[in-house]
Amino acid sequence: MTSMRQPYLSKTRRVVLKLGSAVLTAPDGLNRPLIERLVAESGSLRGGEREFIIVSSGAIAAGCRKLGLSSRPSGIPQQQAVAAAGQSALMQVYEEAFAQIGLKVAQILLTHDDLESRQRFLNARNTILTLLQWRVVPIINENDSVATHELKFGDNDNLAALICNLVGADLLILLTDTDGLFDQDPREHRDAKLVPLVESFDAKLEKAASSRAGALGQGGMGSKLQAAKKAAAAGLPTIIANGLTPGILTKIFAGEEVGTLFLPQAQKLKSRQYWLAYNVNPKGAILVDQGAWEALAKRQKSLLPAGIVAVFGGFGKGAAVQLMDPEGRPFAIGLTNYSARDIGRIQGRQTKDIEQFLGQKGYDEVIHRDNLVIFPEI
Repeated sequence: MTSMRQPYLSKTRRVVLKLGSAVLTAPDGLNRPLIERLVAESGSLRGGEREFIIVSSGAIAAGCRKLGLSSRPSGIPQQQAVAAAGQSALMQVYEEAFAQIGLKVAQILLTHDDLESRQRFLNARNTILTLLQWRVVPIINENDSVATHELKFGDNDNLAALICNLVGADLLILLTDTDGLFDQDPREHRDAKLVPLVESFDAKLEKAASSRAGALGQGGMGSKLQAAKKAAAAGLPTIIANGLTPGILTKIFAGEEVGTLFLPQAQKLKSRQYWLAYNVNPKGAILVDQGAWEALAKRQKSLLPAGIVAVFGGFGKGAAVQLMDPEGRPFAIGLTNYSARDIGRIQGRQTKDIEQFLGQKGYDEVIHRDNLVIFPEI
């Protein structure tokens, strides 16, 4: 397995390292010794041009300990308050740990809205790249104190995958409290076996990944699998490993067979395609017929009104909408040239008839192929 991993690791320059709550916390609060160890390991691996960007959970967990709560609150206002109490404690630990190896850190708090807006997406990227140029370690977390349900990433595994595309990373590492992906949930099956290598994603694999999170965390192995799929679509490998194992980062970069390695997709999405596929929340949906599905999914054509069966939602011109095949399954996302109301008036009709039904024709295509992304089959 070393020979399988080494080609990816040898060319790794920019690493997104996600640390989960199960790794960062101890019964009496943040696990300072473990954080200091991981920071020291990352420092020893920064030789040459290698850079680390840390996506850190722990604010809510730290706040729960600080406020004497035994578990994560279920309500968003309560989670926001707990995160506000814990974020400063979390950053102080990072400040002190990185200071021991002569590095400074910078805090970046994001909501989904920050990465959905193309301009804010670019602003965030420029900020992070400038920090890296200055040899400052970015510590990124979801802005739990202000994020509403609609603005949340879901969990930091998902955020870490999106950050990979944002900064052009070469490797995603997800550290948790288990040794990697198992063929069964090891907490329930003693005969569960570690899966050392994943070359492709299938239903059996997703079933093996438990979605049950810990008491203080939000993402289980299921969310890590989804993050690995998104990283694969961006063309980079993912390693899920046990952050509680001493020397885990050193072992990973030595090419040792630790954790689970997920191989990247051969044909990766370009950065803007990835942004559209995974950063943008669709405002509606369009159901297409068989002919349109084949033209879009197999021949990379644009969506014309003739192939539209139905439109859902009240979106306006320029909105991101999901495309569904004749069976109602989402297969693509795109930016529409027409509003939902206008699409409803021209659906099923020929392009030459658009002006007759709308009074004008701004575009032949409802969605141009340059503004359309077919979801990767991974």
